[in-house]
Amino acid sequence: MIIVASSFLVYSDYLEKRAIYHVSGADFSLYRPFIFLMTSICYNKREMGELLMTIEEAIEWIHSRLPFGSRPGLDRVEALLEVVGHPERKVKTIHIAGTNGKGSTVAYLRSLLEEAGLIVGTFTSPYIETFNERIAINGKSIPDNDLIQLVKKYQPLIKQLDQFEAVAGITEFETLTAMAFDYFLMKKVDVAIIEVGLGGLLDSTNVAVPMLTGITTIGLDHTEILGETIEEIAAQKAGIIKQGVPVVTGNIGPEAFNVIKQTAKEKNAMLYVYGENYKINYLYPDETWGEVFEFFNEAGKIPQLTTPLLGQHQAENAGVAIELYFVYCQLEKLPFREKDVLKGLKKSRWPGRMERLSNEPLVVLDGAHNTHAMNRLVENLKKEFKGYQINILFSALRTKNVREMLERLQQVPNVHIYLTTFEHPKAIELSEVSDLASERVSIVSLWQFGLADILEKMTNEDVLVVTGSLYFISEVRHLLIQLGGDHEV
Repeated sequence: MIIVASSFLVYSDYLEKRAIYHVSGADFSLYRPFIFLMTSICYNKREMGELLMTIEEAIEWIHSRLPFGSRPGLDRVEALLEVVGHPERKVKTIHIAGTNGKGSTVAYLRSLLEEAGLIVGTFTSPYIETFNERIAINGKSIPDNDLIQLVKKYQPLIKQLDQFEAVAGITEFETLTAMAFDYFLMKKVDVAIIEVGLGGLLDSTNVAVPMLTGITTIGLDHTEILGETIEEIAAQKAGIIKQGVPVVTGNIGPEAFNVIKQTAKEKNAMLYVYGENYKINYLYPDETWGEVFEFFNEAGKIPQLTTPLLGQHQAENAGVAIELYFVYCQLEKLPFREKDVLKGLKKSRWPGRMERLSNEPLVVLDGAHNTHAMNRLVENLKKEFKGYQINILFSALRTKNVREMLERLQQVPNVHIYLTTFEHPKAIELSEVSDLASERVSIVSLWQFGLADILEKMTNEDVLVVTGSLYFISEVRHLLIQLGGDHEV
């Protein structure tokens, strides 16, 4: 007990000095042994009284951490990573930010790297099917037992860190970020693709030491946190750009791109720009499901590429992934082969993004959850489902611009919107949007009843689109799969 108390005093002194040294940029490695002393005490205490834990208990503990920190910044996650030996510095990383498209880009890039024979870790959010999918290797979610072991490792460490005001209150996302790097190091992945959670500059994933970064798109979203202008949001996304680390950018407007370009210049980071260093030429919808396009960059032209994800914007996302893969191959001195790109893209899968869940009846899920993404969805619905009666089951978080998204959806011909809510602490309150009821918008108190009603009335000339929130479509998806049907995999 005296040793434990002494370690607290030493570690408290370490934290104070660490803050000073962190600001000054000086070397504070002399204090690292005290971290390991505390860590070993935590491990020993755990081993002396280890208890059985279920996966439900493990996930519940992760969820028990605060969703947001009391103070923005990376101090908490950096302190946690210090305790576990900085795994983020030992894993080759590709860091991806963007308002929309980053999840799809991660999925495409993962498939391309796997096709080249690499072991690829992915850290993504939120989850669609199971919690474990947030941390995955070659598309396989972290096994329950491995996640349980990580929780057992991190519980006592975080409990100790919570004793110190400077780093107290490590959040759920910060915890998962550290766990992901730790797991990828333990499993010896060749490369990890890390998706930014929110923004970039102050996101906990920005502890990564990437070999390559990507910024997919920039639009207005999370304005209450990231800023109310495109330029402010772009500055947050550009925060992932590191000194001398190459950056691949997607189809980004001039206001946002100018911010990225300036940041890259300041960081001496090589830019690979959509429309300049590489481009795509959209051809036509695939005859089954997806899009066909061709890709151009300094290596030449790759014709007749097919993405299994529907929507012209998915060809753009795939283009970002191909260019990221090209730059990665250059950095790692690997061959950039057309056959790997063709095969890799065809194998890509990303649930909840214009995902066809059923053919009869035709049910599509799309996680569009902001105006930028909703504009893309409207374009896709107009192009892909001409002549269909389009039924939209819609719900969203109240932090989003719900009225603007619904206004966009009503631009689709032959559309009827079923506006509902779902189980989430931030879900919209129907009482706040009841005035939106109209000939084309019905208010549905329980989405399950609304879903059943739509499915019962559908014919071969109907399509059901579930959208508005990734959290919402995850709930609907789970129920539909439980009910059966010809789920597309």
